[in-house]
Amino acid sequence: MNRPATYLDRILLQHREVAAKDDRNVDQLVERCLAMAPTRGFRRRVLNDAQSGISVISEIKRRSPSKGDLAEGLDPEVFAVAYEFGGASCLSVLTDEEFFGGSILDLQRASSACSLPVLRKDFTVSLHDVCDARLMGADCVLLIAAALSQPELQEFHRLATRIGLDVLVEIHDEVELARAIEVGASLIGVNQRDLVTFKVDHARALRMANQIPVGVARVAESGVRNAQDAAELHEAGYHAILVGESLVTSPDPSEAVRLLRAASQ
Repeated sequence: MNRPATYLDRILLQHREVAAKDDRNVDQLVERCLAMAPTRGFRRRVLNDAQSGISVISEIKRRSPSKGDLAEGLDPEVFAVAYEFGGASCLSVLTDEEFFGGSILDLQRASSACSLPVLRKDFTVSLHDVCDARLMGADCVLLIAAALSQPELQEFHRLATRIGLDVLVEIHDEVELARAIEVGASLIGVNQRDLVTFKVDHARALRMANQIPVGVARVAESGVRNAQDAAELHEAGYHAILVGESLVTSPDPSEAVRLLRAASQ
């Protein structure tokens, strides 16, 4: 029996349609990437900060497919500064426009306003997308295992590493974890949100933490609501949490970040 169509399926359809029309020369894009200055070191920052408590990857997110607008009039620069002041280790910036209201400009404005490494949070479906992440100034690119075939995951991971990007491989279960390990992922994110029901399953992240190999940076994604969640995930062995909605809707994002990090110190 086929599984129900998910929000991810709808988003990927749109992104793959766009990618199919992209006729830029990949080799030329790679050459441009290789000529760029080194990145800020996303994975390195996560692991360094994790020595004194859980690292917080703070997200700049205008909208979600399930909840609509989250922060009307959001200023990426203001949030980036607030997150850094609160003790965030890294930024995650949505660049998908149609479904999340983000943009490349959001990422560039956020990155220029602070010194934190930045993840391009988007739906990577082509080699062009990988190169674009580097060219727009991101330090890390997201590869969603559920969105890619194994050959795609391998090829995109290899290219990203070659052009100097860190790679966050997002997984949802043990099967996808095995796929991430197979491609040599050194930064793995466990998404606690179910792709079909869109509900958050905290037990999933807690269960999978000790299955991720030693030496791999472990990130818990989605549905981190408060300091208690952060403390539990840190106790389970996660180096970092990626937090979006609870921060962009907070009246004091700096304090919200500080409380999440303090919960594990």
